[in-house]
Amino acid sequence: MRDLFEEIFANNPIDPTEAARRPQRPAVKRRFYKSVGLAPGRDGFAIELDGRPVKTPARRPLAVPTRPLGEAIATEWEAQTEIIDPARMPLTRLANTIIDGVAAAAPEIVAEIEKYLGSDLVFYRAETPAGLLDRQAQLWDPILGFARETLGANFVTTQGVRFVTQPEAAVAAARRAIPQNPWRLGAVHVITTLTGSALIALALTAEALTLDDAWKAALVDEDWNMDQWGRDAVALDRRAIRFTEMQAAATVLRLVP
Repeated sequence: MRDLFEEIFANNPIDPTEAARRPQRPAVKRRFYKSVGLAPGRDGFAIELDGRPVKTPARRPLAVPTRPLGEAIATEWEAQTEIIDPARMPLTRLANTIIDGVAAAAPEIVAEIEKYLGSDLVFYRAETPAGLLDRQAQLWDPILGFARETLGANFVTTQGVRFVTQPEAAVAAARRAIPQNPWRLGAVHVITTLTGSALIALALTAEALTLDDAWKAALVDEDWNMDQWGRDAVALDRRAIRFTEMQAAATVLRLVP
């Protein structure tokens, strides 16, 4: 089983945006197990294949903090047919990343999310055309309202690409909302890097946004350009991959209190 994880999971990049850019031909292995189980234990709810515990690429137990999340991951393993395809196992990949990476580097992950709070996507509005400005305001202003009213963070916006320094008090207030739980922290980090917005991630975490609205907010500019110039099949394929990662992160937020 060690060779299995080294070959098909170990080289998956932690950054989901980078993962979307890579060729989607991951290493695959033939399914070697008959049954998938879930066993409670010291590390949480562990995934088992034919009664044997599954390990992450770093040889830690693939165990999650709640039964519902464990069941969701077990469903991914059950869904594998003749081959084990990690591209169809986003929750397993995210769990590996959190167990092997986030749990041991939480301060660094928090600091990376905090950087986005200084230059968040929703701060930077277009100068023209008016239609794009209206669409940005429609989808982004409620996120700034959430930051102001729920987090106590008063951020400022600008037009164009001119950098605007955010008030330290606003950044500090929003930073306090970043989860400390490594599972929720890992999910917020994924959503932040996928969307370019820590505020979108925090609003989704607080259930101030639905998953669909969060995704629409992240794609305002991209959707506008496609409306003007036509759909790009390659870009849409990459978007679909990114959304799969976004859904996995949202699932972790929903299933880990």
